Amino acid sequence: MAKSSKNLLWCVVHLRKDKNWWVKKTNNTGNWDTDGLPIIDPKQFAHVLDLLDPLREYGLVMDFLEQAFIPFQVQEALADKQLRLVRVNDSFVDSDEVLFALPDVADEDASPYSEFLTHITKLRVKFLNDNVKFEQKLTIDDLEDQVRELQSQTDAEGHALHAFTEVTDILEFVPEGYELSSEEEETTVEDADEEDIDVGEGFDLDTEEKIEEDDTMHWDEEGEENEEEEDNREGDKRRR
Repeated sequence: MAKSSKNLLWCVVHLRKDKNWWVKKTNNTGNWDTDGLPIIDPKQFAHVLDLLDPLREYGLVMDFLEQAFIPFQVQEALADKQLRLVRVNDSFVDSDEVLFALPDVADEDASPYSEFLTHITKLRVKFLNDNVKFEQKLTIDDLEDQVRELQSQTDAEGHALHAFTEVTDILEFVPEGYELSSEEEETTVEDADEEDIDVGEGFDLDTEEKIEEDDTMHWDEEGEENEEEEDNREGDKRRR
């Protein structure tokens, strides 16, 4: 693990209206700014692994993946669509456990997560040039520019960009007007959602069905409005 993350031991995450998990609090407040800090859930991470598989023959280095994310497991379910997660030392590739993946972005200038994004961008370009009949070769700049334009729409709407979206925008990218000549990587988010994944303690990601509401849980419209306001605040910060 990167030295910047060694003191991060636990975090509290919450499920927002966008169906993504976001970090609300950590034990290491000095190095980790939780404003707009996303965490990838086990089902999403399994989908990422599926999307990475075609890149193995193009030089995929799994160490980039292992270093880019910090593994967490569910310790307990809290009220208001929240979970308390604890850090573990498992490998994302070799572990039999179901893990949440927190992008290691403590060092903004040279984070392991940004190195991972750079790595998969290069490989995606190689993959596309091999499997799509372009008039001229796709470049890394082409992919980055088009993905950045796509993601700017999210920013313009005032929503923070989640890491799952950031990664899959690269791994699923095909330039407009083209299509893959091979069907080998046709993995969809719907495919990944077909099975519930148990994240421990008899709790799975279908939170609204598996956690019974009580007097301490307020999953009403007011809560959703608060989440939307929080998304908007984070979007404003990103634009500034």
